[in-house]
This record gives sequence, structure tokens and C-alpha cells, in this order.
Amino acid sequence: LGAERRARLPPGEMGWPLVGGMWAFLRAFKSGKPDAFIASFVRRFGRTGVYRSFMFSSPTVLVTTAEGCKQVLMDDDAFVTGWPKATVALVGPRSFVAMPHDEHRRIRKLTAAPINGFDALTGYLPFIDSTVTSSLRAWADHGGSVEFLTELRRMTFKIIVQIFLGGADQATTRALERSYTELNYGMRAMAINLPGFAYRGALRARRRLVAVLQGVLDERRAARAKGVSGGGVNMMDRLIEAQDERGRRLDDDEIIDVLVMYLNAGHESSGHITMWATVFLQENPDMFARAKAEQEAIMRSIPSSQQGLTLRDFRKMEYLSQVIDETLRLVNISFVSFRQATRDVFVNGYLIPKGWKVQLWYRSVHMDPQVYPDPTKFDPSRWEGHSPRAGTFL
Repeated sequence: LGAERRARLPPGEMGWPLVGGMWAFLRAFKSGKPDAFIASFVRRFGRTGVYRSFMFSSPTVLVTTAEGCKQVLMDDDAFVTGWPKATVALVGPRSFVAMPHDEHRRIRKLTAAPINGFDALTGYLPFIDSTVTSSLRAWADHGGSVEFLTELRRMTFKIIVQIFLGGADQATTRALERSYTELNYGMRAMAINLPGFAYRGALRARRRLVAVLQGVLDERRAARAKGVSGGGVNMMDRLIEAQDERGRRLDDDEIIDVLVMYLNAGHESSGHITMWATVFLQENPDMFARAKAEQEAIMRSIPSSQQGLTLRDFRKMEYLSQVIDETLRLVNISFVSFRQATRDVFVNGYLIPKGWKVQLWYRSVHMDPQVYPDPTKFDPSRWEGHSPRAGTFL
């Protein structure tokens, strides 16, 4: 960098050769005290909001304030996606984590309606409703205790396979779940492709996962060629049908990488966040009673002719929404995201050199007492009538 540019870097340390700060990072998360990693930088270098380290095989600047995160996330000229090699290889080069900005915008526009559009959500909701209800009944009828997170992950996986593929036979579902679980272990591991390392096993799992999804996709395309349509009810059919304003459609690699990405984003996070919301409600009986009363009031308002919940009912769940937002703040599953500087740029007065990676530490923002008073307290009421400032709820 040269002496002048080096002098303008954020405070920090690059750690051991090749390994950098990864041992300290992994040790903090394995210890059950994830905040210890950033806390060690704050303790040694002060509250500068940005720190330098060597992470995931790259020189990296860690950004830990709301203002810094907002600046990086909103400046598409100075920053592009910069996810670790392991994440890109496992999720896929045609997914959002790796594609350039213009292509990202095109694919996002194409996939928004099949995933979050009104018609899509209306189609998915009855199956979600019935699956959750039947799962709750099965757990209640079990007679003893159940391993809650395990059961939640099975339930959310069943739902997501239905949403993605319109259902699948038991063998396909089992193959997908096994491969996905192994892939997830390597998602944020160091990219060491040697026997015994999580990354190597995850690469094998991705190949199996892609083979299963390609097989289903080939069947769908063959059926459509014969005039047999899946009805566009599930995400794969909707992605096959999607086309942009120029008439361009998604190719197989794009569809598969998008599905792998949403499988990771939708399954793991849904299961864990549901578990934590349940734990917090169990620990706070008054909040549980309020959430339960809201649900019972909604159930009483549903006409007898209506089967199950609708999006209209869902949007009445104001207090439950606050419970979920507070759970997401306190236990953010996506605790960090990754960018890369396209040119020299300054954040909080410190230089981020061109080509360096940037880690945005969402969890540090959510646990900052200057942003959220008494941040370790579970308090859904903090969201009542509150619209979070840009960069403060990530």
C-alpha cells in the first residue's frame, strides 16, 4: 500500500500468516459468546467503528456501526458483493452472492414475484398453515418431549420443498435434506479442499444437491414440452416461466443456483428464528399471553366459510410482527455480510483500499446501546410505532 495509504488504514491487526483472525473468530462463535470477537477489537483499539483484520483468506475491514453499514450497502459504485470463496462456490456463481450489479438487478426482478409476490404467497400460505397445524398436533400427540429444533427444521424443510418443487417423493426429499445439511456446514468454513475439512464435504454435497435439482428440472422441462404444465404453483415452475422485458428466460444454472441460495436462506433461518421466538415467549409469560390473545382474536374474526388463514389475516398480526422483529434483532441469523471495495474509499474517516474485502457486522449494530437501549433485553414493545433509521435494522 505504501506508507501514506497504510497510515490511513483503520486500527486492528492482521493476525497469523494465512490464518489471520479466523482462529479468534471461530473460537468466539464456538464458545457461545459471538460478541467477544468484535469486543476484543473495541477493547484494544477503541470505538472507531471500523477495524482491519485478515479474514477468509483476504485483507478485510470490519464495519460495526449503523452509519458505516448504511454507507457501504448504499454505495453500489464503490462496493460490490465480496462473499468468501467457500460461500460463492457452495451457493453458486449464478446466485446473488456472486453476480455483478446489473445482472443481480435483472435476476432479482425476475425472481421477486415467484418468491414474494401476492399470488405466490397466496398459493403457498394454505400449505404452510396445514403443515404447521399438523406438526403441532403430532408433537402434542407424541406423549413425551420432542427435540424442538430438530422437529422445526424437518417442518420448515417440508414446507420449503413444497414451495420450491411443488412437493417431492420421500427419497428426493431425504436426498435434498442430507445434501443441504452437509453443504451448510461448509458455508462459512475456510476454503480448504482437503480430506477431513468441512469445505471438501460441502463441495461433494453441492454436487449431489445440484444433481437432484437438475433431475427435477429436466422432468419439468420435458413435461412442459409435452404440454403438461405444473400450473405455476411452485417456485421452480414460476422460475421456468419467468422472462424479462426482452423475453430472456433463466437458464438451468441460474434456476438451480437461485434455488440453492433460497434453500439456504429460507430453511435454516426459519427453523432457528422460530425456535428463538418460542424460547423468548416462554421466558416472558406476559408477552406470550398478549401474542396468544392477538391470535385468538384473529381466529374469532375468521368467517366460518373460510378455510385456513389468508394474507389479510396474516397482516393483522401486529404484536406478533413486533415479537419477530425483536427476535431478528437479538438473534440475527445473518450476523455478517460481505462486500469488496472497487476503489479506495473512506468510511468513518479510515481508508478501505481498492480490492479489500468488507465485513458488515449487523449484530454489532443490533447490540449497540446507542442504537437500542438495553440491547440484551428482549422487548417487542420497542417496535411499537417505531420505524428504524436506515442502517439500524439489518
